[in-house]
Amino acid sequence: MTPRVAVDVGGTFTDVALVTESETLVTAKVPSTADQSEGVITGIEKACAAAEIDPAAIAEFSHATTVSTNALLERSGARTALVTTEGFRDVLEIGRQSRPALYDLHGQKPAPLVPRSRRYELPERATPDGIERPVDPEAVRALAATIRDADVESVAVALLHAYVTPENETRVAAVLREELDVPVSTSHAVLPEFREFERTATTVIDAYVTPAIDRYLGNLTDRAAAAGIPEPQIMQSNGGVATADTVRTHAVGTALSGPAAGVVGADRAVRTIQASDDRPGFVTFDMGGTSSDVSLVRDGDAERTTDTTIDGIPISTPMVDINTIGSGGGSIAWVDSGGALRVGPQSAGADPGPACYGNGGDEPTVTDANVVLGYVGETTALGGELSIDVAAAEAVLAELAADAGLGSARAAARGVYRVANAKMTRAIREITVERGFDPREFGLVAFGGAGPMHAVGVADDLDIGTVIVPVASGVLSAYGLLAADERYDRVRTHLTRLDDATPERIADVVTDLVAGAVAESTVADPAVEHEADLRYVGQSFELTVPIDLPFDPAAVRSRFHAAHERAHGYRMDAGVELVNLRATARAERSVAETRYDAAGDSLFDTRTAEFGGETHEAAVRDRLAVPAGTTIEGPAILEAAETTTVVPPTWTATVRDTGALVVRPKTDTPDETDTR
Repeated sequence: MTPRVAVDVGGTFTDVALVTESETLVTAKVPSTADQSEGVITGIEKACAAAEIDPAAIAEFSHATTVSTNALLERSGARTALVTTEGFRDVLEIGRQSRPALYDLHGQKPAPLVPRSRRYELPERATPDGIERPVDPEAVRALAATIRDADVESVAVALLHAYVTPENETRVAAVLREELDVPVSTSHAVLPEFREFERTATTVIDAYVTPAIDRYLGNLTDRAAAAGIPEPQIMQSNGGVATADTVRTHAVGTALSGPAAGVVGADRAVRTIQASDDRPGFVTFDMGGTSSDVSLVRDGDAERTTDTTIDGIPISTPMVDINTIGSGGGSIAWVDSGGALRVGPQSAGADPGPACYGNGGDEPTVTDANVVLGYVGETTALGGELSIDVAAAEAVLAELAADAGLGSARAAARGVYRVANAKMTRAIREITVERGFDPREFGLVAFGGAGPMHAVGVADDLDIGTVIVPVASGVLSAYGLLAADERYDRVRTHLTRLDDATPERIADVVTDLVAGAVAESTVADPAVEHEADLRYVGQSFELTVPIDLPFDPAAVRSRFHAAHERAHGYRMDAGVELVNLRATARAERSVAETRYDAAGDSLFDTRTAEFGGETHEAAVRDRLAVPAGTTIEGPAILEAAETTTVVPPTWTATVRDTGALVVRPKTDTPDETDTR
C-alpha cells in the first residue's frame, strides 16, 4: 500500500492523518495559518517526519477546506455581479415569504451577497417550452462594459427557466467571458433545478466563493508540487472527494467541506463498533476550535439533504445534513446586556487563541473553562506542542466571574461549560427530537479537538447511554478524508406526474446525467446510482428515492410511499409527482483498519477536577497507552496529543481492540457480545 495523506483545516488547528506503506496510521496537528495552504504543508511535513518518510513518497493527497465556509460566514468573498432576466432583479432579495422568527417585529434578513446596485437585467425570455425572446449579444456587450466599470471580481448569470432552456444563458455567459477577465457562473451549470430563488441564490454563492477557492487551490497545488506531493483531491459537501479541477468549476460544492469529512470518518469508525445491534444509528458530534457540527447516521448511512442555509443564506446542492453552531473550544464567553452568560459565536481562533495558549489571548473561552475545571492541565500538550498557561486561564475567568456576578473563576468556568453543552444539546435535539427521533435510542460518536471533553456531559443531558470516542478522534475529519469515496453528482428538473413518466424519456435524461458525472471521474468504471425527487401533488417539498433503469413507475411510487411514511409518519392516497432526476458516479476508496497495540501502565498523574459541582481526584492516563480490553472507572481524564476524553465519576470507559473508547454509565451492563 502506498502512503496516503489527508488534511482537514479547522478554525484553530489543521489536522493530518497519514497511512504508511505498512498501514500504520500517523497523525499530526498544527495551528491553522492565515494562508491555509501554509499550515497544510507544515502539517504534512510534521506527519511525514513522525513516520520517517519523504513527503515526495506520498501517492495520494486528500483535503478538506474551510475557504468557502469562511468566505460566507465572514462575508469576505468576491465582489460579485448578478445578471438576470428583465423584471427579476430582486428575486435574490425578495426570497420566500417564510421568516426565521415569525413573531419578531424587528427581525432582519441577512443582506444579500450581491447588493442591488450590482444586479443587472437583460431583455430576454425563455420558457420551459423554448426561447420566446433571444438575447441580443450587443446588449450583453454593453452590459459587460457597465459591469467592468463596477470593478467586479466574479459574475453570476441566472436567467428565467434556464434550468430547462439554457440557450440564452449560454449566450450571455459566452459574451461575458469574452469581454471580462473574471469567472462567470451560470445557473444551468451550477443548479439545473426549478425554483428561481434557490437557483439564483446558489449560483450567486458559487460566483461569490469561486475566486477564493481558485486562488487557494492554486497556492496549495504550487506548495504541494514544490514538496513533491501530488495535486489534492478536495472534499465536497456531499461527503465525497473530487479533483481540484472539478472543484474550481463548481466551488459551491465545498461549502461544508470540513464538516462532511468528519461525518464520513465517524460513519467508518462506527462500523467497527457494534455497540448495540438494535440501535437505529448514531449522532455524530464534532467539536473543534470554532464551531460544533452534529449530524445523524441512520442504518449505516449519513443523512443527506439538498437544501440548507449557511448564516441565513440558502444553498441547494447535495450535501451531508449537518447542523452547525458557533460553539467550539475557542468560542469566547461573554455577558450580554441582561447579565446572562453567553458563549460564542465569536472565536479566539488560532491567533491569539484562548488565554491558556499563552499567545496573548485576553478573552475567556471554552478551553480556558476546561482548564479551570481541571479537564486540561499544565502537562497537557494541545496539538502535541502547545503548553498550557493555567494562571492565564484563571485570570480571564475571574474577570468574567466579576462581570457576571458569579463569585469565582471556578464558578464562571462551570457556567461556561454548562452553556456550551446546552447549545450543543439543543443542536442535537434539532436533528433528532424535532425530526421525530428519540436521541435515547442513538449512540453519540464524539470527535474533534474538544468533542470527547464535552461528549459525556452532552450525552447525560440527552439520556444517551453510549458514547464512542474513536482512536483517531482528534483528527477524525482527516481520517474521514482517507475513507471518503470519490463522488460526482448531477441533477436536472424533470417535472411530470409519475403516471405520465415514460421509461424512454426518463432513460434519456438519466443517461445524459450519468455521462456528465462519469466524465469527471478519475476511474474508468465508477459505480453509478440513480435517484429521483418526488412529492405528493400539492406538496412544496420532495423526498429522494433510488430508481432503476428501465424506469418502473409502480416500483418508484411504492418506494416513495414508504419513504414518506418513514420521514413523516404517514402516507397519502394522492397522486405523485416526479420533480428532479439525479445521477451519482462513485469510486469507492477504502482505508485499512490499523491495529491497536497499546500495552503497559498508562497512569501518569492525578488531577483535581470538578464534576457536577463537586471536586474529585481524577486519574490522568495516556489515552494511547491503555491496553485493549481495559475498563477505566471514572473519574478519569484520558489525554492524547490531539484531544482529551473526560470520564465523569458515574461513567466507565472500555477500550476496544480498535483503540476506540466506549463510554457508558456505571449502572449499565457492558455488551459482552461485542468483543471488538
